[in-house]
Amino acid sequence: MILKKFAALILPVLASCTGTSDTITVEVTDEVINAGYIGNGVEWDPYDEAESWGAPVSDADWDKLFSRLDYMRPGYVRCMINSPFRYYNAENGKYEPDRNSVSLERLLKYCTDRGIMVVYGEYNPPHWEMKESQQWIDMSVDYLNRLVNEKGFSCIKHFVIFNEPDGNWASTNGDFDLWLSMAKRFHAKMAEYPGLLDKVSLAGPDAVADYRNRNSKFGTDGWLEQTVLKADSIIGLYDIHSYPGQAQVRSGEYGPLLASYRELIPADKKIVLGEAGYKYWREADSLLMAEYNRRVEGHPFTRGSDCNMLVYDYFYGIDMPLLAIEVMNNGFSGVAAWMLDDAMHSQGDSGKPQDIKLWGMWNILGDEVFNDASQEEIRPWFYTWSLVCRYFPAGCDILKTSVGDGNDGIFTVAARKDGKLTFAVINLNDSQRDVTVKLPQSVKDADIFRYEEGNLNTDANGYPAPADDKADGDKVSLSLAPQSMTLITELKDKV
Repeated sequence: MILKKFAALILPVLASCTGTSDTITVEVTDEVINAGYIGNGVEWDPYDEAESWGAPVSDADWDKLFSRLDYMRPGYVRCMINSPFRYYNAENGKYEPDRNSVSLERLLKYCTDRGIMVVYGEYNPPHWEMKESQQWIDMSVDYLNRLVNEKGFSCIKHFVIFNEPDGNWASTNGDFDLWLSMAKRFHAKMAEYPGLLDKVSLAGPDAVADYRNRNSKFGTDGWLEQTVLKADSIIGLYDIHSYPGQAQVRSGEYGPLLASYRELIPADKKIVLGEAGYKYWREADSLLMAEYNRRVEGHPFTRGSDCNMLVYDYFYGIDMPLLAIEVMNNGFSGVAAWMLDDAMHSQGDSGKPQDIKLWGMWNILGDEVFNDASQEEIRPWFYTWSLVCRYFPAGCDILKTSVGDGNDGIFTVAARKDGKLTFAVINLNDSQRDVTVKLPQSVKDADIFRYEEGNLNTDANGYPAPADDKADGDKVSLSLAPQSMTLITELKDKV
């Protein structure tokens, strides 16, 4: 569903850089700038609403999901629930821990079996009046303990108690003191369960980057600073969310902003982007916003109140790994793409499919719920996001790269895992660029993946496949197609 006419119209505007004929030198050094990377991954929520939509995820669709994720190999998954679809019966106000647990447990078993770290949590209390309720704390922590200690889902390493508590859309409405009080109370309750705090720590503050709620005393910086000052002892992983504009990231402005957030965090702690995607409300992205609005009008299953209508397009497969590059190079330890699958949420989690949050790499219920089987097909950005997950795996070290003269529109990142290198480069220019990559060690028979419009090498499943040519030696010459990504890796099947 890539609209070629739209791409042809707008990509020259998006690529403000102008190519030259000079060869650019890129040097990958031995210097580690970001050690022990957690990994890139996805938001994968357990289809809370599928049964209300009339079609729980079938065994065949689970198998399809598992196959796609087996290729992707996410380093971590953020998995959030809405308790009224799970353990909380809103009709009688009772705690029912076995209620609607099948899909959540299936997801967590997959992650446990494959050693994928999970950041698990709850979007909000069962209803907003319970935002300070001890009843919610008791139910929520008991449910967490049930998953971890009783069910054995050891993949859960961190726990989020409110989604985006700085937002005016959250039950906390930007009240940091409320969030802090609840974080301490949740932590105290977790301590009552033997061994739980040895396995799971709190993640926070889960605030939104580059955002300020007028009802809050703090912007993003303040939420991070206050969390470090007043809650560092109970926070195992810092996390924020990120929804920049395209021009903001492509201009190079966003990396320094991420670096400034990292500087606020203690050196012995890590910080990740718990959610990440693009929004186009900024003036510099007005053409994208206009196209977004055009696609939303009259759409059969989204009103566009919380979605990204451009996830179908080739260029989104450039923009998402570009954001990951900025994450890796600026001290963050991971990023979860929002989101894996359109079938995870409706707006407001209403339980109705008329206004879904269309953000995914596919919609696994496209046929069953939305009468459009084409929505279940893989969208282009799966190609590149899978590569930055699979070949920048958990535990890798990010290496310093430098780009020589004529580097406008060229973004690079490199990593080493178990002595093997991965290098990725994105060319945002609207013309071919020639690059010579100097590596800190010789590579042998390294695979080359190329994401080029109209020229995607895939296997029988539609998953990325390496090109026929290989990379050898400590110097590699590349011709980068316009608006493309190239990835070179020594990592083979056993990543």
